[in-house]
Amino acid sequence: MSLGAAVIGMALDAMLGEPRWLWQRWPHPATLMGRAVTWLETRLNRGGNRRAKGAAALAVLVLGAGVLGRVLGAFGWPVEALVLAILLAQRALVEHVGDVAAGLRLSLGDARMQVARIVGRDTAQMTPPEVARAAIESGAENLSDGVVAPLFWFLVAGLPGLLVYKVVNTADSMIGHRTERHAAFGWAAARLDDLLNLIPARLTAGLIAVVHGVWRDWPAITEEAARHRSPNAGWPEAALARALDVALSGPRSYQGRRELYPFVNPGGRGSIGAAEVEAACTALWRVWAAMLAALALGAVVSA
Repeated sequence: MSLGAAVIGMALDAMLGEPRWLWQRWPHPATLMGRAVTWLETRLNRGGNRRAKGAAALAVLVLGAGVLGRVLGAFGWPVEALVLAILLAQRALVEHVGDVAAGLRLSLGDARMQVARIVGRDTAQMTPPEVARAAIESGAENLSDGVVAPLFWFLVAGLPGLLVYKVVNTADSMIGHRTERHAAFGWAAARLDDLLNLIPARLTAGLIAVVHGVWRDWPAITEEAARHRSPNAGWPEAALARALDVALSGPRSYQGRRELYPFVNPGGRGSIGAAEVEAACTALWRVWAAMLAALALGAVVSA
């Protein structure tokens, strides 16, 4: 692992994002990971002992990702930087969240269509503030999952750490749900994903708080994160809510069922829209810039 490779990878991702011309011709590595998860799930998620079978499938994925990471890492920092750039999602994240803001400035229908691309909740009946909250929450959670966590595990364990994290996160997004089909088989993926995101989620919250000068609110951020439905997503969400002075979370619907989740930062502004979503995009870039500056300084000092 190289700090210089991390800096270059971050910069490449920010400049290039996910070029369509490339991924229309070749499958994205995340797509290949998804295919591997699907292949194992369709063959093993049947009969008895599904939790054990899910754990075995996850072990195969982790072992394969770790071995591939070791092989690719042997080619040195240029390959490390390239793989990191491909698997980071900073520019894509900001673009997707920004599309929701653009949709809100056009029509509620456009906004609902755009937010449906990045959240799993029901969007057909969303009000403008609900659309804005969903976009900001997605931005906060995916800053942790798609940027800070991959970078963290790359810095800790090089390409093996990065690829293991990404394949576990991919598996969790596909099979780590509490549905009849996946509750047992995806249990191991969900638990390991929670574990791998434990430090990055709190690190993301700390970065947001420090960069935006709301670190004095850390006790409240900690309290609200502990009450969140997710052991990790509440941390960046609570921090970003205070950075933007908005109320997040709250009631929402999943597959027609209304869930009465409490608000995060309930004293923040509730009537929000495109301007607040755009402010969230700016906040995502500010955190990214702070990380880039810190890593660049570390690279210079250690050279």
